[in-house]
Amino acid sequence: MKLAVVGGGSTYTPELVDGFARMRDTLPIEELALVDPSADRLELVGGLARRIFAKQGHPGKIVTTADVDAGVAGADAVLLQLRVGGQAAREQDETWPLECGCIGQETTGAGGLAKALRTVPVVLDIAERVRRTNPDAWIIDFTNPVGIVTRALLKAGHKAVGLCNVAIGFQRKFAGLLDVVPSEIHLDHVGLNHLTWETAVRLGGPEGEDVLPRLLAEHGDAVAGDLRMPRELIDRLGVVPSYYLRYYYGHDEAVREMRTKPSRAVEVAEMEKRLLEMYGDPQLDEKPELLAKRGGAFYSEAAVDLAASLLSGAGSPYQVVNTYNNGTLPFLPDDAVIEVQAAVDTNGATPLAVGQLDPLYTGLTANVTAYEDLALEAALRGGRERVFKALLSHPLVGQYEYADRLTGRLIAHNREHLAWA
Repeated sequence: MKLAVVGGGSTYTPELVDGFARMRDTLPIEELALVDPSADRLELVGGLARRIFAKQGHPGKIVTTADVDAGVAGADAVLLQLRVGGQAAREQDETWPLECGCIGQETTGAGGLAKALRTVPVVLDIAERVRRTNPDAWIIDFTNPVGIVTRALLKAGHKAVGLCNVAIGFQRKFAGLLDVVPSEIHLDHVGLNHLTWETAVRLGGPEGEDVLPRLLAEHGDAVAGDLRMPRELIDRLGVVPSYYLRYYYGHDEAVREMRTKPSRAVEVAEMEKRLLEMYGDPQLDEKPELLAKRGGAFYSEAAVDLAASLLSGAGSPYQVVNTYNNGTLPFLPDDAVIEVQAAVDTNGATPLAVGQLDPLYTGLTANVTAYEDLALEAALRGGRERVFKALLSHPLVGQYEYADRLTGRLIAHNREHLAWA
């Protein structure tokens, strides 16, 4: 089979390639196409990718190209891992919202909206190219904001599933704390992308024993420390929130902290520079340890699992993905994109039933879903008023004065990426 990775020049890619090499029995790849407009990055990343395959004895061919049409032609699955505007745009997303006292973050709040506006048109163009060359190909979206981007793809009729590494990160963490193999951990993971809660941690599968109370009693300090939230809050909630919930539950504290240190984008840009220097070493034939600090932990394993299930049914039967709600959460529209455990096979992803949720979670989920509706409308149709309404609806903004000021800053910083501006 052939897989294509659009954004293949990303420093993430060796993590992905390492997973393809290690898990080749689950996902036997004959050709891997790395697609990226940056020839310099492609040369470095592609060279390391070939050396990783060679070291691990993988017989597949790796090709690199800047031509999207050529790269995706004949692909059985296309993985999207784009960053429109690069780390420079990310740094802006993490900076100008702070001027208004709001969270500066690349996937949520005002920065997340900016990223969505830049990204959705580009992703839809790529998806149309995929459909022209191979209408049966699956599109796996790892591009943030995953929920909004996946909804754009599904709304346009593409065979798409969204993927995030938050859930697999929790699975691996909890397995280590409980001293079991990761495959024994099944999460009752519910919400939207980057707005989720682990409401149960089950051993053995969807019907297994819920050990979340024991996990919190015995390892609550470790869990809270990873989340950078107070242990008392985790105990009072009785669930494990995604670390992105810190921006909601501790907004003012997070803003104060962000104002005192360089943005994450600055750290990542420096890390990427060092990684690309390492990738250029012809003796390097494995992913470097530094890559683990880049983010995206376990991304490769989640991606292999999902692609294998979609293409042949060989992956895990249950996986956390982003897909249409279709009645799973009755308080949301059917065409909302949610992030939950789903049964995944060659027909796609079917969400598992979710039990009754506390209004503490349903209220915020419904609020952010409404924002995502407005954000997607702004991304598809443009216009200052649509941007303003999306920001006004977001719980991390919410005030008309902030929304108006942020609208002006968003447009000013992203004009080159917005066809309508």
